[in-house]
Amino acid sequence: MFIAHLPAGYLLTRRLLDRAPAGDALSRRILAFGLFASVLPDFDLLYFYLIDNRQTLHHLYWPHLPAFWIVPAALSLLICAKTKNGTLTLVSLVFYANVFLHLVLDTVAGRVLWLYPFHPDSFVLVDVPARYGWWVWNFVLHWTFGLELLICAWAVAIFARSKRKRPAIGQSAN
Repeated sequence: MFIAHLPAGYLLTRRLLDRAPAGDALSRRILAFGLFASVLPDFDLLYFYLIDNRQTLHHLYWPHLPAFWIVPAALSLLICAKTKNGTLTLVSLVFYANVFLHLVLDTVAGRVLWLYPFHPDSFVLVDVPARYGWWVWNFVLHWTFGLELLICAWAVAIFARSKRKRPAIGQSAN
């Protein structure tokens, strides 16, 4: 995925917030946190470009390993269950759901080590053939990029609809 992680994170976080009561200010902060989590695994691109000199596919780094995220997610949700703190539970759910959504989306046309450390193979739904000189065109001109555009359009539509529903500042919601 190139452009759909953030819009997909927006859609997922909005959906989770719609199902849980939270104040307007708190919802905005949780939405921002969900958007951050939706792109967090790609922070490894800094290492990929600045240190590793593109030697290793960045999906093989620890931020793209589902096994890395399972342990803190399980601990977080266990703590949430023990404390029965609804806000903490919502924040944890938003964070880890967005991280795992990122990994699922990367599995469409990128390789993810879903069974690591138990199995060394990576999984991908669609192999994108190398047809063009600049590697980016291989993805942008592949049909899977249409899925990304669809996710982006859906997110824009939901965002626009949410803006139309809100009353202007100073007006009542009646």
